[in-house]
Amino acid sequence: MPAKPMRKNDASAFVTDLATIRARARQHIEDGAITASYTADRGAVIKLLNEALATEIVCVLRYKRHYFMASGLMADAVKAEFLEHANEEQAHADRIAERIVQLGGEPDLNPDVLSKHAHAEYVEGSDLRDMVKEDLVAERIAIDSYREIIRFVGDRDTTTKRLMEDILAQEEEHADELADLLDGWTGK
Repeated sequence: MPAKPMRKNDASAFVTDLATIRARARQHIEDGAITASYTADRGAVIKLLNEALATEIVCVLRYKRHYFMASGLMADAVKAEFLEHANEEQAHADRIAERIVQLGGEPDLNPDVLSKHAHAEYVEGSDLRDMVKEDLVAERIAIDSYREIIRFVGDRDTTTKRLMEDILAQEEEHADELADLLDGWTGK
């Protein structure tokens, strides 16, 4: 029975659909959280999430290298920022990997393909200023890539959309912090 259009404060339309929702929930239970109302291309979303996962892991590795290699007058303050960002990028990677599994996929953690799938590059940097610059470039790449993923997913997968929006907000914060560090060198 099709539901009648819901009016403000009219829960009867939802209650009518509740029987349908309950019946659908008993079908294909092996799909876990993925129900018939999921309308995104699961394979495409998993592929994009694996690319985001690779991006995060490459960023973790780059930040860790920069943390250990930082030296010079400003090194202590910048090292703390590198380590904090590395830890936050690792948390992003973990959340993305969990979502891939929820969607019925497998997180691709193969070291041989991570740098090929990552949107950001692994650039070591020659000195402290260059390290900050390369990390800022990588954050800017992640920002644009994640915005594209959010647009692609849209409202067909609101959980993935919210996850990527949360991560995007933190990537923008990272970029802002790195830009402030870089401004200290350029005098802006």
